[in-house]
Amino acid sequence: MATTADIRNGLCIKFNHDIYKIVEFLHVKPGKGPAFVRTKLKSLTNGKVLDNTFSAGHKIDVVRVETHTFQYLYAEGNDFHFMNTETFEQISLNKDILDAPELLKEGTNVMVQINAETEAPLSVDMPASVVLEVTYTEPGVKGNTATNATKPATVETGAQINVPLFINEGDKIKIDTATGSYMERVKE
Repeated sequence: MATTADIRNGLCIKFNHDIYKIVEFLHVKPGKGPAFVRTKLKSLTNGKVLDNTFSAGHKIDVVRVETHTFQYLYAEGNDFHFMNTETFEQISLNKDILDAPELLKEGTNVMVQINAETEAPLSVDMPASVVLEVTYTEPGVKGNTATNATKPATVETGAQINVPLFINEGDKIKIDTATGSYMERVKE
């Protein structure tokens, strides 16, 4: 058993008969009254996010988790297939367990958290950013850049991303996997 003092991002806990991952937290010590911890929890079984407040010193049940590097192989319907880079064991995960499945490119390495007691995969941590090639976008109109104007672009995985007007087909762009937004153009 742990307490609220042990709460950190990425910690997996048992809560309300489910396993949740702590996405973000904030220790709050008001001027009047007891301290508490405000958390945002993501269910590892159905992907739902809920806000919860724990009082200071509240006991939490921590799930022991092992993290392994897996390489994304291919998608088949709603199942995504991964291979452990050390043991070459393959696993299949449902699309719902992934944060940004539309940004996964074949060959991308991800971190998979596995419940040490049941050997069941819990969550998949994407890299902070991915570099993908733009396969389709409308040409930008010259002189139309007075404001931060964007246009939709389709990348090689099929995802739609809003990009600045100067991005053309064939350009490689860096995308933030947490928000799914354009970060910068990558030069070869």
